[in-house]
Amino acid sequence: MTELVGLADVQAARELLAGVTRTTPLEPFRPLSAAFGGPVMLKCENMQRAGSYKVRGAYVRISRLSAQDRARGVVAASAGNHAQGVALAAGLLGAEATVFMPVNAPLPKVSATKRYGARIELVGTTVDEALVAAQTFAERTGAVFIHPFDHPDVIAGQGTVALEILEQCPDVRTIVTGVGGGGLVSGIAVVAKALRPDIRVIGVQAASAAAFPPSLRAGEPVRLPAFSTIADGIAVGRPGELTFTHVQRLVDDVVTVSEEDISRALLTLMERSKQVVEPAGAVGVAALLAAVVEVELPVVAVLSGGNIDPVLMLRMIEHGLAATGRFLRITVRCTDRPGQLASLLGEIAGHRANVVDVVHQRANPQLRLGEVEVALSVETRGVTHSDKLVSALRASGYQVELTGDV
Repeated sequence: MTELVGLADVQAARELLAGVTRTTPLEPFRPLSAAFGGPVMLKCENMQRAGSYKVRGAYVRISRLSAQDRARGVVAASAGNHAQGVALAAGLLGAEATVFMPVNAPLPKVSATKRYGARIELVGTTVDEALVAAQTFAERTGAVFIHPFDHPDVIAGQGTVALEILEQCPDVRTIVTGVGGGGLVSGIAVVAKALRPDIRVIGVQAASAAAFPPSLRAGEPVRLPAFSTIADGIAVGRPGELTFTHVQRLVDDVVTVSEEDISRALLTLMERSKQVVEPAGAVGVAALLAAVVEVELPVVAVLSGGNIDPVLMLRMIEHGLAATGRFLRITVRCTDRPGQLASLLGEIAGHRANVVDVVHQRANPQLRLGEVEVALSVETRGVTHSDKLVSALRASGYQVELTGDV
């Protein structure tokens, strides 16, 4: 039987991390506190060194290597956060780090990893492919492979998040956190179930990259045939052997959220709590907003990381606005005559909606002679406002189609 990481392991990891990692704040999340009728808190690991919780596990793992092993260097694979955690930890401990990242890894994460002193190798299109390349590199060079989640030291390091949560909110009843390979949720569950068995520990995955639910049903880790999500930090195709055992034995539930749920959560966090969070870091809040998880109050949602590409942030904001009904994309067909576009825009303005962009097309072969198609992106005040605008345009004789391709 696989031996689980224990509370003593996490407590020992915390001693190693003293003076290295930050005790991140626990902040009230008032929008959900009001909706749930009780305390909902945010554990802000997006404010951790290197922008995520990952440095906790990476430092513990590397610090426990012998001087001889550290001299051989370390190697890791990551879409970004583990990369930065390993690069920072290796630099603090005097070890040379090589990190394999997918070719589509966010540029800010690649740049930040380089700034921490790691050598970067871009390979493959997924973290799983980067993992294979990193393990091959370790075998060839003798560098020590630092697994992003499936190692006792890594799990113990990540579990220190829960020690802080229990000190900051002693009466917590539910902890919700994102799940990729399972290192963070495993560590949190170790602490929660040892100190407060009544705490519900809930893992959250992106629905389009959710390997844990089928694995738990099968009773063993199962590899997804394909997966893709905006939450690159938790885009892992197969649970680890060790993390799977922890989740199977200690975690109360693993739920999934849609890409729209994640976008909505990211936007809400930015608007209402002024928290800059990457998609993977927002999935716990996404599960609460989407009401896909049963919780007992007080509840703590872990914001696991804040390393978001500014370009992706712009897309996510737009997507989040669309998911909350505040960003409308429509195609309008009308007669092609002078002043028609001005009339259309005037009617939209009359309903106090803001046009963001306009594309005026005559060349579409599906259009009838004398007809024009206008594609518009419009900001509104919400779903009701959007519905009223579309209804008003149709009542004025316009053919309106919702495109929704945000």
